[in-house]
Amino acid sequence: MTTPSRPLHLAVALDATGWHPGAPAPDGNSYGPDHWTALVQEAERGLLDFVTLEDPPRRPATGPLPHRLDALLLAAALAGRTEHIGLVPTGVLDRAQPLHIARAVATLDHLTGGRAGWRTQVTPARPIPLDALFTPEVQRPMAELFERAADLVRVVRALWDGTADEKELRTLAPGRFAPADPDPHGSFAALGPLGGDAGDWLTLDGPALAPPAPQGHPVVFTLAHISLPFRYGARAADVVSVTPHSAAEAAATVAEIRSFQDTAGRSAETVHVFADLVVLLDPEPGRAAARKTALDAAHGTEYTSDAEIFTGTPAELADLLLHWQRSGLSGYRLRPATLPHDLTAITRALVPELQSRGAFRTAYEAGTLRGLLGLA
Repeated sequence: MTTPSRPLHLAVALDATGWHPGAPAPDGNSYGPDHWTALVQEAERGLLDFVTLEDPPRRPATGPLPHRLDALLLAAALAGRTEHIGLVPTGVLDRAQPLHIARAVATLDHLTGGRAGWRTQVTPARPIPLDALFTPEVQRPMAELFERAADLVRVVRALWDGTADEKELRTLAPGRFAPADPDPHGSFAALGPLGGDAGDWLTLDGPALAPPAPQGHPVVFTLAHISLPFRYGARAADVVSVTPHSAAEAAATVAEIRSFQDTAGRSAETVHVFADLVVLLDPEPGRAAARKTALDAAHGTEYTSDAEIFTGTPAELADLLLHWQRSGLSGYRLRPATLPHDLTAITRALVPELQSRGAFRTAYEAGTLRGLLGLA
């Protein structure tokens, strides 16, 4: 058996009842603290690096639950119920102001003792038809949206460093953080630059700044599908998760992100590239595929995803993860199709399989999320 050259990093994405929209609601109050505590403690039992908590503003929750909890408040509630695992709530950047984000995420880092992250998500307020996605009329405002997001992260990092001089902060992102889109129901292609002037900035107030975060910078995570978010992630994030459907596609994506990283002047920094996978896991061959067929029938249509959907045994998934790792990936964010079934299959079957191959940790080796990920 070949021992991997470097251990894998593993995270899970927790969303409502699971990522398959036909997933049944678990017993009990799925919005209550006991439900979420059990899920995150199970992920911690499996020695996973971190969990992400979904909070998209417009995509409906999957499964039978029509609503979502606020991800940042949920992470804060879980801080005292966990000890080692990273907590990474989602924050949508489109209308965010850097002072508010910097303070909230730094506060979470204090509550967790250095285990906080921030899943940055760019979600256009106006709908984009798929057949128009790559047209110049849509790519221009999309590029502007990601440029603004990168500027926002740059300013947030400066605030985490303790910068309180407004002139210095404005120099990092001149003309940014203007009022929200005045016509969110208009055409996306007709959207003008999301800039403004210096007067659009919120005035800094010393007491409004959080004390320095235990990690220095909480971990910045993003999910990316195409070149514009690849470039954003290479410029702004510590972990970029992508959605390849083959090892060859993973290798090409990693190469593109590394090229953007070099252009951004970050070649000396560690920027992890993860892959997202939706997983249905069962020990008996064929059982996971049969379970997906039953979930599709309950949902009324076949479930498809932006990410690869894996159905199989833990050993088969371990084979795939290690094979794709040779494409340059350093980890995976797994999306359990149903909760808690596929989460426990990850922690109690996949993790031991990877450990037996020398591919995953057998104990937490650091007290902060940056430490677990090997980030400076």
